[in-house]
Amino acid sequence: MKMAMLVVAVLSVAAAGMASDGPSDWLSKVGEKDRVRVNPLAGDDSAIAAGAQVFGQRCASCHGAAAEGIGRRPSLRTARVHDASDGELQWLLRNGSLARGMPAWSGLPEVQRWQLVRYLRSLPLAEGK
Repeated sequence: MKMAMLVVAVLSVAAAGMASDGPSDWLSKVGEKDRVRVNPLAGDDSAIAAGAQVFGQRCASCHGAAAEGIGRRPSLRTARVHDASDGELQWLLRNGSLARGMPAWSGLPEVQRWQLVRYLRSLPLAEGK
């Protein structure tokens, strides 16, 4: 009985560790259908300005006016963000990562989420990121 309880305890701790929303865990949650989605605004340069406006209204309070990050809120001018597919970024915006403090923006119109992705793509990488 004690051995069974020990096994259950060890498995519970291991499962909790795997379920934690670590730095790249959100990427593993993105399904293939979302991962390969193409931004319908990819060639639309006006979407960058529109995305910058949405960013200023919805995202800058946590990620900074230039997306450089504030405190524990990450910079969005990193290789990790730039290396993610447009579909992965749109998935994160739609679903969020509550364990990391990122709200789900599913109530934001899809076109605005794609504009945000277009804006993020326009940002240069920060030094050393």
